[in-house]
Amino acid sequence: MKPILKLVVAVLFLSAGFGALQAGDLRKNGSLIGSIDSNGDVRLNGSLVGRFESGGDVRKNGSLIGKIESNGDFRLNGSLVGSIDSSGDVRKNGSLIGRIDSNGDVRKNGSLIGSASGIPRAQAAGFFFFFFLNE
Repeated sequence: MKPILKLVVAVLFLSAGFGALQAGDLRKNGSLIGSIDSNGDVRLNGSLVGRFESGGDVRKNGSLIGKIESNGDFRLNGSLVGSIDSSGDVRKNGSLIGRIDSNGDVRKNGSLIGSASGIPRAQAAGFFFFFFLNE
């Protein structure tokens, strides 16, 4: 999957179970790499790469490409690709691949790899699942 598509799909979080959209910064290894604004626009290095709509839908170039369901399942083109549970564990095909701590820290194999400031845990999980944890 191309990195831009990974980013756009990554923040699949707007569903009934995850609440309202919140703006915030996205960081990897301490460096600012992108942001999500309160309108649902996702930017990577300043460039608009996607938009999120209510109900969990994610669009790229106007086309629906993904969704996160209220139970925490991540879907890409209708297929289940991963999930987050209420404790912050992120799974791919049932295997634990990372964790989003309650403070927004993102861990892979126990090591801190990023953070999401001002962004709810489920939103951060969606972003980091597709963009970093799934590598």
